[in-house]
Amino acid sequence: MNGAPDPAAIAAIVTARHGDPFAVLGPHEVAQGCAVRVFLPDATAVTAIARDGGATLAELARIDGAGFWCGVMPAHLPYRLRVTTGAIEQEIEDPYAFGPALGDLDIHLLAEGRHHEFGRTLGAHPAEMHGVSGVRFAVWAPNARRVSVVGSFNGWDGRRHPMRLRHAAGVWELFIPGIGPGALYKYELLGPDGALLPLKADPVAGAAERPPATASIVVDDTRHWHDAAWRAAPPRGDGPISIYEVHAGSWLTANEPGADTFTHLAQRLVPYVKRMGFTHVELLPVMEHPFHGSWGYQPLGQFAPSARLGPPEAFAAFVDRCHDAGIGVILDWVPGHFPTDAHGLARFDGTALYEHADPREGFQRDWNTYLYNLGRTEVRGFLIGSALHWLEHYHADGLRVDAVAAMLYRDYSRNAGEWIPNIHGGRENLEAISFFQELSRVVRERCPDALLIAEESTAWPGVTRDADAGGLGFSHKWNMGWMHDTLAYMHEDPVYRRWHHDRITFGLLYAFSERFVLPLSHDEVVYGKGSLLGKMPGDDWRRFANLRAYLGFMWTYPGKKLLFMGGEFAQAREWNHDAELDWFLLDDPRHAGVQRLVRDLNGHYREIRALHRYDDAPEGFRWVVVDDRERSVFAYLRLGGPEDAPVLVVCNFTPVPRTGYRLGLPRAGHWREVLNSDAATYGGGNVGNGGGVDAVAEGSHGLPASAVLTLPPLATLVLQAA
Repeated sequence: MNGAPDPAAIAAIVTARHGDPFAVLGPHEVAQGCAVRVFLPDATAVTAIARDGGATLAELARIDGAGFWCGVMPAHLPYRLRVTTGAIEQEIEDPYAFGPALGDLDIHLLAEGRHHEFGRTLGAHPAEMHGVSGVRFAVWAPNARRVSVVGSFNGWDGRRHPMRLRHAAGVWELFIPGIGPGALYKYELLGPDGALLPLKADPVAGAAERPPATASIVVDDTRHWHDAAWRAAPPRGDGPISIYEVHAGSWLTANEPGADTFTHLAQRLVPYVKRMGFTHVELLPVMEHPFHGSWGYQPLGQFAPSARLGPPEAFAAFVDRCHDAGIGVILDWVPGHFPTDAHGLARFDGTALYEHADPREGFQRDWNTYLYNLGRTEVRGFLIGSALHWLEHYHADGLRVDAVAAMLYRDYSRNAGEWIPNIHGGRENLEAISFFQELSRVVRERCPDALLIAEESTAWPGVTRDADAGGLGFSHKWNMGWMHDTLAYMHEDPVYRRWHHDRITFGLLYAFSERFVLPLSHDEVVYGKGSLLGKMPGDDWRRFANLRAYLGFMWTYPGKKLLFMGGEFAQAREWNHDAELDWFLLDDPRHAGVQRLVRDLNGHYREIRALHRYDDAPEGFRWVVVDDRERSVFAYLRLGGPEDAPVLVVCNFTPVPRTGYRLGLPRAGHWREVLNSDAATYGGGNVGNGGGVDAVAEGSHGLPASAVLTLPPLATLVLQAA
């Protein structure tokens, strides 16, 4: 008469072994009417009452000592539960009285890996069903026998909220009424062998506890933005892109009690970047990660800003503040690998789900991480959903994709016998190629102005060629070869540079084969490599002069620019992620001079079209002097359109001033000395040309005009036709 199911079903519920809780719990039609079955282990009395009015519909009886209750209503009516626990009485909604939380189209798209609202479909989201507020949970775990939501709202008891399996997609879901933003939660899973797994954080959580705590947090994922028109504003294509790369936790430490880093950066970093003239700020990964020393490059929370840096709303406000200042935001993003922490993605449902089962494909010993299985449509959907989450939900202007080379080659950092060839017997990772092409197509379709930058260190062809034309589809690629060659050249004592002349000239052989970013990144100032200033040879005068000349060369060379924080004022020591930059160095005129130089270089790069219009096209560059090995002098023209005044750049990479140095020019007349890295305001000796030179109609270097210049020692000159 009480509508109870068979004892085996009750036992499976109370021991958290039932894989289909909705088949047992909630309302069920029986001969006597509608049975209401609930599992409430702490209750001392349970009554089903009408949702409207509160009339008693059924008194439930405790039919199992563990806390399984059942009673029969006269008909299937909307109900609530009045639950008495000792002296406390409360009214709650029954989660098992609600239908499926996800629609059939959601399930279909998730199964195909084509659900581009991934971050708003899976995970935990405040929602309303039948006028009742709560949170909708959904997680992909196709091989689990049972999945439960556990959290601060149910005593972390896996028996209380087992989920419904949507078989077509392998997704478990549950709407839990009466909870909301701020609730802590995880997932409890039984693996395919019936073993209880370590509690798992939500792969699609919007926020997480500050490490070393590992719980996920329900967040209100609605945002009120002020930058709706921002996407069209940042420079694209032939515009200037000058990127300031930042590790958020160590740029400038917030000393105020309770100050979160994102809020602090919004107040201090944004005006600094604007004052320095950078077009974009690029953040090392801000996605949640368990190990601080990974700098974010071993993320587990691909949808959650790190709690170390502040709550999600603070990160959103930081992006807003950047856009208000006209600064684009690029985020480093890691779709290649993830750490092995037990609370994360590793063996998520008891099987190799996100990763490959075979360590020859699925484990990277260099980093002790698992590699994503890009052959699974669901994994690709998860990663593309993450990319879109940062671009669409948080309005990021671009993603710099980490370790692309490691993803493209199956034998990356592996010895013979430690990797599996592709189906054609080659070393190329065909799944990764397809993933990048799909990623770029989706990003172009949904966020056509977004930057998609590859950190790719090999000669892989077509990284920035459109995917439809057989390329990978990135908007830009880091030019690692340029960085290695030119830094190696600058590291040489000037007396030996004549023997390494080709390290400067070689890059122009391929400079326009891709759309390049010239990176002086964090990787060059860690692990004993020293600082940029420390790489320069000689005494202090020569080190500072070398660095100024090199920065002048970089900013006038074809390609977009990227400089890691501290490089703009010649940080003397290498970067330490546990300490803020040495801002006190700016009390030294030499360091302040380098900072002033970078600011002025950014200004000229942005304002002089010839310096950026053809950053990725050969018509924007011409050598004037390429063969003066003996004096280590280089001269080249940067060219814009017919209406743009040409620019001459001259680099003297020896400490010897050169007087009477004749150079060919495309036109006679006055050429203004726009920048001289040896100027006194930058800390130099002020050797130069008195603000400009007059070119005469006397041909030289294959050009119709020429001028005689004084070349300062260890310096870069920039002259523009009047």
